[in-house]
Amino acid sequence: MNSVRLLNAGFDPITLDETVELVSRRIQAGERGYLCTVNVAILMMMRDDPRLQRFVDDAAIVVADGQPLIWSSRMLARPLPERVAGVELVERLCERAAREGFGVYLLGGKPEVVEKVAARLTERYPGLILSGVQDGYFSPEETEARVAAVAASGAKILIAAMGVPRQEYFIQDYWDRLRVPFAIGVGGSFDVLAGLRARAPAVIQRVGLEWLFRLVQEPGRLWKRYLVTNAQFLYLMTREIAGHSRKD
Repeated sequence: MNSVRLLNAGFDPITLDETVELVSRRIQAGERGYLCTVNVAILMMMRDDPRLQRFVDDAAIVVADGQPLIWSSRMLARPLPERVAGVELVERLCERAAREGFGVYLLGGKPEVVEKVAARLTERYPGLILSGVQDGYFSPEETEARVAAVAASGAKILIAAMGVPRQEYFIQDYWDRLRVPFAIGVGGSFDVLAGLRARAPAVIQRVGLEWLFRLVQEPGRLWKRYLVTNAQFLYLMTREIAGHSRKD
């Protein structure tokens, strides 16, 4: 499968269904790896963070979690089929894990949040095996215990929700010792899955303004991240598209 290059990242041109299928096949085949969901903010963050850039470059699967990335790929005649969002991916992976008997380890969020996510997922997907449920608020001194717990759990999928780039650094630093076949970082998805933060309506997602919906909910934390990274992306992508048009 040839990746689609957008600025500084290569994306796999696959749908949500195909992503879940690919993860399942890799686990069944004994192929270890991790998946990255990359949106505009993360793509821009990677440009200033060589470590994060290497992590994404080394991923087994990279999917586009943002409508602007899908539009940009089409304007460059390198079309990605659809957005693959972290929240939907968690739910679909848990649905598949329940069918296949894959154990899932939830790591991240506050204690009350991850417990609520665990309760909602097991209620929604009967048969889901949660091999471990632990919050993401642990100190450097407690990290070894978290790593050992994941390794001993027998989980097939680690879902880490500790924010970017902390979750990526954690997976990168302890990959060999975590022993899980597959891992995915999903940022703040646990807050959404727990019902603490609303997702944008479908129409807002389709027009690529989910970032604005989130900004309104958390302006103090997100204004700089979104406004600065969106402007940077728009500038870089406009140059890329202009260069592509000149070649044509």
